[in-house]
Amino acid sequence: MEGGKGGRGIKGERLKILHFADLHLGVESYGRIDPATGLSSRFLDFLSALDQVVDYAVENKVDLVLFCGDAYKSREPSQTQQREFAKRINRLSTSNIPVFLLIGNHDLPNAIGRATTTEIFDTLAVKNVYVSNHPEIYRIPTSSGMAQIASLPWLRRSGLLSKEETKNLNFEQINQRLQQVLTLKISDLAQKLDPALPSILAAHVWVSGAKVGSESLMTIGQEHVLLVSNVAHPAFDYIALGHIHKRQVLSDNPPVVYSGSLERLDFSEEEDEKGFYVVEIEPDLETGKRQVSFDFHPVSGRRFVTININVEPQDTDPTSTVLRAIGEQEDKVSDAIVRLNISLPAEIEGQLRDNDIRDAVKEAHYFTVAKDIERETRLRLGQWTAEEITPLDALRTYLESKKVSPERTKILLEYGERMIRERETREG
Repeated sequence: MEGGKGGRGIKGERLKILHFADLHLGVESYGRIDPATGLSSRFLDFLSALDQVVDYAVENKVDLVLFCGDAYKSREPSQTQQREFAKRINRLSTSNIPVFLLIGNHDLPNAIGRATTTEIFDTLAVKNVYVSNHPEIYRIPTSSGMAQIASLPWLRRSGLLSKEETKNLNFEQINQRLQQVLTLKISDLAQKLDPALPSILAAHVWVSGAKVGSESLMTIGQEHVLLVSNVAHPAFDYIALGHIHKRQVLSDNPPVVYSGSLERLDFSEEEDEKGFYVVEIEPDLETGKRQVSFDFHPVSGRRFVTININVEPQDTDPTSTVLRAIGEQEDKVSDAIVRLNISLPAEIEGQLRDNDIRDAVKEAHYFTVAKDIERETRLRLGQWTAEEITPLDALRTYLESKKVSPERTKILLEYGERMIRERETREG
């Protein structure tokens, strides 16, 4: 069990809650069309991950499913994406499991006044489904008694601060003001809680100190950041977070937890384990306090595999070297999304047999090949000449000149490589 905390007295049963977030249905990178359904194979990957969540909830009779935002990649999801999401929510609802859906930044419409992507559940008054698009206290009846959720969905800056308030403020001052407003909202929600009931803060927000993943490349609009101390209010038994894709525990008392995204989105998440948390809140009859425990449950998803291959100048058969490196990873390559990074001198580049290399990774679900060609470099006025540096090297050199942090550099290089590969695919 991860973490633990005491709370105020309650008489009742153990409350079991499933916490997940950042589904992002609609991500189709590194996919192909599934011949049986006509849908993107990556769309099916994300649905498979969601099915594992629903299966666990139904089979283990959880009391409440708590989703902390970003159901879709796009603010305007397709009808197919909405249909498939609704099918899974309906299965929970008809199994008499309450579902709480928090609005994330990807769930907000592009224009103020338009409906959010999950608002349809409220409009149709779907049984056992609760949708939150503004801060509020929800008291939800479950099989093990009443639970209360304080909600902090993603809020537009324009909804928090007026133009008059921000007129003379710089970007940093605006963010400080946003932090103050959001902290006050959390404090106000805490004051409205019934201390006799288990209490959860559900928030879709960026908390300072969290290790980021692919979400930094998917950000819509400007970010506002809260401190851990802003959300870790002692009135809450558990703080369930969404928005950051890397699952992590920021505090144990009370628990402040990002469940992370449910499926790997790109190579920046190659090593990340994906899944959901199961939270149990129960009364301690001896102390009269509430005890909280939480366990991470992984889901099986599509593997991302990077194979780095360095070919030396004296290599007389560079293709065999590459094939040997692929063969050593054969058990990982099958049905995975594979990236081959081949570094070799320019003078032996022509000896690579591309067809043989592609054939060696044919069992992969999807693969890309990136060649880092090492050329003898000449300096011209202290700068690289255009023909002497690859696009990725140019980006790397630029980021180094700007003293960008290694973590940020890694993310930007991943994004740059993806754009280059997509362009090559279109032009090829």
